[in-house]
Amino acid sequence: MSRIFDWITVLTVLFLTICPVFSQITTVVDEHGIIRWEPSGEEVKGFGVNYSAPFAHAYRSAEKLGLEIKAEIDKDLYHFSRLNFDLYRLHVWDTEISDAEGNLLQNEHLDAFDYLLSELKKREINFVITPIAYWGNGWPEPDEDTPGFSNKYGKEGSLTNPKAVAAQQNYLTQFMNHVNPYTGIAYKNDPNLIAIEISNEPHHRGTPEEVKEFINKLAKAVRDSGSQKPVFYNVTHSVHLADTYFESDIQGGTFQWYPTGLGFKKEIPGNLLPNVNDYNIPFSSAIENNNAAKLVYEFDAADVNKSYIYLAMARSFREAGIQIGTHFAYDPSFLAYGNTEYNTHYMNLNYTPHKALGLMIAGEIFHHTKLGEEQGTYPENLKFGDFLIQYEDDLAVYNSAEKFIYTNSNAEKPKAISELREIAGHGSSEVIEYEGKGAYFLDKLEEGVWRLEVMPDPFLIKDPFGNNSLEKTIAVIRYNLNEMKIAIPGLAGNFEFQQINIAESEVQEAEAGAISISPGTYLLTQKGQNFDVKNYKGDFRLELDNFVAVEESVDRTYVLHKAVNAAGTNQSFSIDAEIVSNEEINKAEIWFQNGNSYEVVEMKAENQYDYSADVPQNLLVPGILTYRIILETTNGKRTFPGDVSGSPENWDFYSEDVYSTRIYDKGSAISLFDASMDADMVVHSWMPGNQIVPLNSVENEFQVRLDELFSEDIEYKNATPIYDYSFRFNFQKKIGARLPGDQKELIIKARNLKTGTEKLQVALLMKNGSAFGKVIELDQHLKEIRIRLDELKPVKTVTLPRPYPGFLPYYFEHQNPEGFDLQEVEALQFSIGPGIEPENLQKKHEIGIVKVKLQ
Repeated sequence: MSRIFDWITVLTVLFLTICPVFSQITTVVDEHGIIRWEPSGEEVKGFGVNYSAPFAHAYRSAEKLGLEIKAEIDKDLYHFSRLNFDLYRLHVWDTEISDAEGNLLQNEHLDAFDYLLSELKKREINFVITPIAYWGNGWPEPDEDTPGFSNKYGKEGSLTNPKAVAAQQNYLTQFMNHVNPYTGIAYKNDPNLIAIEISNEPHHRGTPEEVKEFINKLAKAVRDSGSQKPVFYNVTHSVHLADTYFESDIQGGTFQWYPTGLGFKKEIPGNLLPNVNDYNIPFSSAIENNNAAKLVYEFDAADVNKSYIYLAMARSFREAGIQIGTHFAYDPSFLAYGNTEYNTHYMNLNYTPHKALGLMIAGEIFHHTKLGEEQGTYPENLKFGDFLIQYEDDLAVYNSAEKFIYTNSNAEKPKAISELREIAGHGSSEVIEYEGKGAYFLDKLEEGVWRLEVMPDPFLIKDPFGNNSLEKTIAVIRYNLNEMKIAIPGLAGNFEFQQINIAESEVQEAEAGAISISPGTYLLTQKGQNFDVKNYKGDFRLELDNFVAVEESVDRTYVLHKAVNAAGTNQSFSIDAEIVSNEEINKAEIWFQNGNSYEVVEMKAENQYDYSADVPQNLLVPGILTYRIILETTNGKRTFPGDVSGSPENWDFYSEDVYSTRIYDKGSAISLFDASMDADMVVHSWMPGNQIVPLNSVENEFQVRLDELFSEDIEYKNATPIYDYSFRFNFQKKIGARLPGDQKELIIKARNLKTGTEKLQVALLMKNGSAFGKVIELDQHLKEIRIRLDELKPVKTVTLPRPYPGFLPYYFEHQNPEGFDLQEVEALQFSIGPGIEPENLQKKHEIGIVKVKLQ
């Protein structure tokens, strides 16, 4: 019997491969460069993520942790559906599933990838596949000795060596002909496959003729399989070859965007909306002349733990005529506690709910804004269509007739509350008051019946963008009973609710719309209304009783608090902390050092996690305010910082750790930059001569040494030269609660490090992206140079960190009508280039900066 079954299976697969009559749905690129579904002719739109669990570090890590990879994939795909994603992209690690001759290897990685694609299909999620990555499989670990052609030839060899080219041709044809055993469909015939991107970031160095021949050979290899899928090619590298790319046998180009660079290794502060105002493609005429389509294969605001920026990126993509986009990259849930896969990125519904909801809204932008339609220039484009962006509150909102989605607490009124069918949020709003920290989702199933899903509470205990390890926990998860108050039409204040992801849970009744809930899935019904969960026939895309989230991981008490760096004697401020524990917190106090004794203030609990207390006015005197946070738990007292048993009242208390805030007189100078403390947070393009040098026992100097102001970018050879080197320091955190007042001067302590004089432009950058500055002249003597604030004039704002790809705008071209406002400044911008004589621009430039202050 088993042999007969095997033969039937083989014959079925063979039939499906030879005679793909099961579906006529496919995609084409029309004469205007638009990807369309055939036969309907509808414009293709899609939005989602990259996700690499079947390969490389993620796959190996699952094995190390003793996890079954397919079960872990299932969990993450549930999140994709929960966030309404309908597109998936991945550069396949060809080095793991091919041999040196390009033969496709039937192994555990290909099997996991096939399984992933089959499960995506079940969830109606389409995909773009990049069969060749050219990467080794190690990152962030060392590469393994894999069998593939990429391992043998490397990226450069793969682009030029004839044997490597032949291996890729062989591989691409076999890849497209591969029949997914979970679906019985060859990749080339899968209706969910929108397009093939031949390879990931190829970095060509050859002549246009050589590159065109290379691309055409690989495109032909794809089509030799019988595939009729549109073929795309990466065009954001070696941009001087743009005409060559689009004159080759491809139907479209693929793009990426990392507007905050990559690898800052700590969170980048400040308003980054000017960086994402515009996705300007300088070679757009080559695309249009060849009727080519555009898609985004990777994007992220790296090293940014904020949600607001994704809407602006999606808006700019649609303005640029881009139809589909995928974020890079969704962290597998089993790895997200340590963020080890790509530590410059961090994205997971359970661990970064605000950011995940930002992506959810970005998907709505891709589906509900017109392709190519201009939405204005920042800051006028913060409200467009049904979308809203607020940098100050880290807020993104989608507010349509039927959907209300938001990334953080807000006071926006739903556009049509009686028509709402879907609510997703983090924090509180006009319709939901919630004390928990996780995301939640409400979906209307029918009149008087809603499905509520509540994710657990995440806590970030370390900066996720540093050096990470599977042995290092950067975030923990807490399951707790939190209060939620719901105010939506169709659910009276005493509606009934029942947890449905747990068998035989009790039906409970809300009190004036308020319920106490732990993470899970719930059915909310108008009192007395019957609803059969098992026999629901509606169009909701998830199983009603499903719930997927990572497990609780709080193993001790965490006090998440960073002391304010500075405050003034004339202002009051509070001390805030998030406290999460596996023990009950009976009391939280702040012990302020007051001479040889302590002044104790009890912290007020706003909910189960958020505590705060005002600093007594009598302690706001010039000097350094020091304090500790003392918790009383079921097992005694613990003191923070340091998480030390007991408190300072104990005779054997040994910890010397304290929190501290410097208190200044109203009229004293405000330090904006001090190289001794702040140099590591300066945002700048790396140069070998940049360094921090001690000057004496108390002062350091931030030195910048340049051989020239402009050097050709090998990836953008035809760029118009810009003779400028700028760097930035955001001082918001440094000045803390201290507000600028009646200061009149900007004082810069700096010098020229070589003979003669040097010009340096110093500017104050406002939150709206406007910069106001002045060029000063430095000599070899270290001295203070004073600039009256009324001397500052509008200057160009440089987009920092420098975005990738490098063809994106160097300057933020704005039309801000507002003038200089000291209360709105947030950063210093230093620029070498403005004011320098043309004949001196390409000479050496060497400056040192010690301090900058307002007085």
